[in-house]
Amino acid sequence: MCIRDRVRDVLQAFLGTLLAVAVYALAGAAAPGLLVVFNAFSVVVLCFAVRRGEVFGALLGTMCGLAQDAFSLGVFGVAGLSKTMLGFWAGYVSRRIDVASWSRNALFMLALAVLETALWVVLTAVVRAGPVNLHGGLIALQPVVTAALGTAFLALGRWAAARRARGA
Repeated sequence: MCIRDRVRDVLQAFLGTLLAVAVYALAGAAAPGLLVVFNAFSVVVLCFAVRRGEVFGALLGTMCGLAQDAFSLGVFGVAGLSKTMLGFWAGYVSRRIDVASWSRNALFMLALAVLETALWVVLTAVVRAGPVNLHGGLIALQPVVTAALGTAFLALGRWAAARRARGA
């Protein structure tokens, strides 16, 4: 992989993170309940970690998690740690098993999104004195929405790359 491809990936990840910040800010102002169901930062981390590997995924996960922590009123670093783990494991496992097909990719992203949400709940329960706010169980939809959007964006990226390679 040449330096131009690496720079392009870093710029795309930065733009993806900026887009996630914008979505998080706008959704937080317009419909705060949407933030419980949709986690734009997790979608960005999953998509790039699957494409680029565990180191890129872990670094991007740290950046996205700390950006998400900046929006929250909770303990700073909880989302940072859970997104770092999400990025690392998404990149690591996707290099060792075939997640190219749509169905495998969807199941893979769902499993990782469930584990990331569970890790976030456990870490929050450990560091917070009060109970964890699960928003009436609505947080259980977050992994499903994250996996669906992550799978769709990854499939769209692969389709665009194939179209570009054909010269269309």
